[in-house]
Formats: sequence, structure tokens, C-alpha cells
Amino acid sequence: VAGGYLLFHRRLPHIWTAVSSDLQEWQDHQILMETIPGGWEEFKIGIAGPPLRIRQGYLMIYHAVDKNHTYRLGAALLDGENPRKVVRRLPEPILEPELEWEKAGHVPNVVFSCGQVVKDDFLYVYYGAADRVIGVAGIELSKIVF
Repeated sequence: VAGGYLLFHRRLPHIWTAVSSDLQEWQDHQILMETIPGGWEEFKIGIAGPPLRIRQGYLMIYHAVDKNHTYRLGAALLDGENPRKVVRRLPEPILEPELEWEKAGHVPNVVFSCGQVVKDDFLYVYYGAADRVIGVAGIELSKIVF
């Protein structure tokens, strides 16, 4: 960003960014996205892998936790010129625990991703479920309406 580096991180409970010119010192820590009281994103949120460059800007997948400690995945669009600006945040999760192997395990009711890829306008989200197994989910980018 502007000839430097951009870091996405979390200070509970929100998603933050910081900038650096040398990867040693980080400045200008700013909240990128906050939790939303009363819903599926109310307890804490965190980035779920590097944002992906798409035609509209940067697609950021993130995890969100509610008051019952259920982990879901959401999607937000970051500005293509300034990825420290959220253009749109989908109001509903794009993935949540539904299958038995996502609901039962070491930590129940968890879907948690650390990486995604876009290939041929299709988003593949690789995720852990219930801290026991891994899975992959996919959706056409055109179905994620930004």
C-alpha cells in the first residue's frame, strides 16, 4: 500500500490493519471491521486468510463468532485502491456449521478457514470443521453479490 506493507490482524474483538515500510515497525493501527451486536458476528471476528484480488476490489473472507461460540464465515469487499476501506459486508454468513461433522468434534459448531482461492470465477474455501476434520466449499463469485 503506497509503497509499503499492509498487515491485517486482530485485537479482540475486531479486525485491524497496520502499515509498515520495513516489516519491522508497524504504525497507524486502525479498526477495519467491528463486531455487530445481537447477531452472528457479535462476539469476535478475524480475517480468514489473505484478501483475494477480484474485479471489484479485494474479497476478504473472515470468521465470526456469536454469543454461543458458533463460528461462521462471512465475506466483505475491500476497496481496490485502498484495502483499508470496506466497500460492502454481506449481512449473512457464506458458510456455517450445518453438517454433523461440522457440528460435532473437539470444538463443536465451528467452520474456520485460513485460505481460499479463486479459479475460473469460482471461489474455493478450504476450512476446518469442529477442530477435527477439513473440508472445501465452493461458490460462483457472481453469487456473492457485492
